[in-house]
Order: sequence, then C-alpha cells, then structure tokens
Amino acid sequence: MKLFAGMRANKELKTILHELRQYLSNNYKEPAHRAKERLIARTEELYADGSLSEKDYREWRAIGEEYSRQMMDYHH
Repeated sequence: MKLFAGMRANKELKTILHELRQYLSNNYKEPAHRAKERLIARTEELYADGSLSEKDYREWRAIGEEYSRQMMDYHH
C-alpha cells in the first residue's frame, strides 16, 4: 500500500508544481507564492505521514528550495 500512497503523493505534488509553473508563466505573483508555499508545506506533510519516501522527499524539497531561490525577489 505504501507504493500507492507514494504514487498519490507524487501526483499531488506534481499538480501543485504544475499550478506554480502556470502562475509564474502568466506573471501571477501572489498566487505563485501561495502555490510555492503549498508545495513546500505539502511535501513536509506527506513525508511526515510516510507517504513520501526519503528519496522522493529529498527531490521535492530540492524543487521547493530552488523555486524559493528563484522567487526571492519576485514581488510587486
């Protein structure tokens, strides 16, 4: 069952990442920041409840950190 939980978790995070990228491509700054924060928070939640493997967690965390760096000066 952990395999399916991991697949669902990754799919959920991919959906949030897609949303984040859409907001960035359309220059929607506030929604992009909210999506980034949701991606980071959800990654932590899914790892804490065992839905993400250590490997997947490290990958998603790196993605969140990269977007945090890219968006550091991304405001009005």
